[in-house]
Amino acid sequence: MNYNYGNNVTKVFGLFVIVAFIGWAVSTFLSGIHFWGLPLPEGAEPSGSLEVITSEWAYVFGIPLAFLGSIYYLSVITAASMWFQTKHPLILKSLTVVTATGVVFSAFFVYLQIGIINEICPFCMISAAASTILFLLEIYMVKSSELPSFSELFADWNNAYTTTSIIQAVFIIATGMLVIGAFYGATLAPIPT
Repeated sequence: MNYNYGNNVTKVFGLFVIVAFIGWAVSTFLSGIHFWGLPLPEGAEPSGSLEVITSEWAYVFGIPLAFLGSIYYLSVITAASMWFQTKHPLILKSLTVVTATGVVFSAFFVYLQIGIINEICPFCMISAAASTILFLLEIYMVKSSELPSFSELFADWNNAYTTTSIIQAVFIIATGMLVIGAFYGATLAPIPT
């Protein structure tokens, strides 16, 4: 299989990981607010960010959107780390679908803030910007490279997902989930009065 990455793809992928990490950090921080600060004390009037993250739109089946965002960014970071391990174009092309999905959901969430809730959450907007930047970087990397079709890449999937890259992915996912779990676990810890 023949493929050729553009001159800057490795550097751009490094930037891609940094942007994904920023998105993960913001989403994990917002998840912490859901775990620690919500529900608000009785009589508290939410405004701004709190109005957004306490709205009916902030949850999917009782799960905070921020937590789902953390999972999204963690999966992007994991896939990027697998690419650095194998340099396989299947991972790069697959990330196009993932980041496009992130942009679509982010656009909908921005619409909800502006058009329905009528409040802006700056942290949510940072996440939306991160999703958009990830997609644009992804498009740049794909367009600047000569890559085979998806069908050719799927036929070679075993070279994209090597034992080493899978072990690395499991480590990254476990570490990220441990951080998120620690945020949640802190709310369960007995606090002396």
